[in-house]
Amino acid sequence: MRSTTCERAPSRRRAGVLLHPTSLPGPHGIGDLGSAARRFADFLAAAGQAVWQVLPLAPTGYGDSPYQALSAFAGNPLLVSLEDLRDEGWLADEDLAGAAGDGPPPFAASVVEYARVSRFKSALLRRAAERFAQRATAAEQAALAAFRGREALWLEDLALFLALKDRHGGVAWIGWEGQLARRDPRALAVARREHAADIHCHVFAQWVFHRQWGRLRDHARARGVALMGDLPIYLAHDSAEVWARPRLFRIDAAGEPQAVAGVPPDYFSATGQLWGNPLHDWAAQAADGYAFWVERMRHNLRLYDLVRVDHFRGFEAYWQVPAGAATAQEGRWVKGPGAALFEAVEADLGPLPLVAENLGVITPEVELLRRHFRFPGMAVLQFAFGRDPQADSFKPHNYERDLVAYTGTHDNDTVLGWWASSAGAGSTRTEEEIEVERAHAKAYLATDGGEMNWVLLRAVYASVAELAMAPLQDLLGLSSEARMNTPSTPSGNWRWRFEERALTPALAERVRGLAELYGRAPGH
Repeated sequence: MRSTTCERAPSRRRAGVLLHPTSLPGPHGIGDLGSAARRFADFLAAAGQAVWQVLPLAPTGYGDSPYQALSAFAGNPLLVSLEDLRDEGWLADEDLAGAAGDGPPPFAASVVEYARVSRFKSALLRRAAERFAQRATAAEQAALAAFRGREALWLEDLALFLALKDRHGGVAWIGWEGQLARRDPRALAVARREHAADIHCHVFAQWVFHRQWGRLRDHARARGVALMGDLPIYLAHDSAEVWARPRLFRIDAAGEPQAVAGVPPDYFSATGQLWGNPLHDWAAQAADGYAFWVERMRHNLRLYDLVRVDHFRGFEAYWQVPAGAATAQEGRWVKGPGAALFEAVEADLGPLPLVAENLGVITPEVELLRRHFRFPGMAVLQFAFGRDPQADSFKPHNYERDLVAYTGTHDNDTVLGWWASSAGAGSTRTEEEIEVERAHAKAYLATDGGEMNWVLLRAVYASVAELAMAPLQDLLGLSSEARMNTPSTPSGNWRWRFEERALTPALAERVRGLAELYGRAPGH
């Protein structure tokens, strides 16, 4: 594992690509951490890119959202490479080919079908865990035991949580029998004995995930590509940590949230976004010296070179929505922990290589907090030409060096999708506003509207921002069918995948040319 202390980021002119590993190509229905991921890191290096940004890597629950994860610490077992497990000797070729009778269905190449993928890969991960138990060498057994001991603070709770969730058919923990939901010590001891084999399988899955991620990280770093992670501020209600550490969250004696998280009306939704996560009990966490956040940050800095902190503004003040509210419009602002949390984390870990996601309703107090800790903020060029309150700050002539500039993020439409968009159901813009926005963009960017993905890419590359980022979809010139997420829509997100033939030498050369032209390629 890498040291948890490193330089603040960004530190020099660089460029990078946003791509979640689920979107990688491969034969098993979902991208993984195996050979396709390594080839993508090779592509990034060839294209003059220095940063690969991913979304949260945790196992997902309802809605498949990485921001509604089952754990704050675990890796998603669906990202484990089955081919790499075969090469380790824990799966056989016939397992992957389906000779055992439960092989892969004809998975779609362009989308992730999560339910089907989960059934298929979970069965093979269990088979690999059983073979490991039967034939692992002493060194392999020792490596697993060392991992289990090192990560015990979160891993033991997680493995039991997932084993019990399996036993209950995937039902959220609040629907379990009372003794287990309330974590009665005797009931938990019995459950650990009864589900020892299942617990082993989940521990094994986490071990192989972290081994494979470590190998990918080493592969990328050897090619000059840093990995940038994503740390959500909130946890899902149905998560191992909320179940195991309820006093850190604002939930009642029955386990129900007293209030939930969201944001007020914004660019994406006229009624706001009702996320539904339980809120942190900041007083309880402060009494612990914010140990939970020290633990989370330490874990993330072992995985990544840089970490984007999602919804940074929530640390200054957060939008509290009454439990049971129909929309986020019923919420109100409540003060968060502010500087005290980051002071506690930095006292333990030193200066933090964080990027603050400071989009949405940003007040002077939020910016004061960000600047106090010298965390780079974000600017999204798609937001520069419409009625966003921060529109002017998103124009490249107003950028600062200590900034990460994006063509768009995972929450935006692709550039070409945005450019071709129209008013309609779910849109917060009128047709007139869209036309004004297009005219403004054309004038500002001195373009006739052709190849807008490259126009926006050139603009963020040419800016003074030290790090320029774009989703892979914008490099590929894809439209709305490749959008990763549409906020405030509960289904149909996080599914997009690309096919490997899209990553051509010509594309790498074109992207590298821009990176070199604007001093962002390594060595320039």
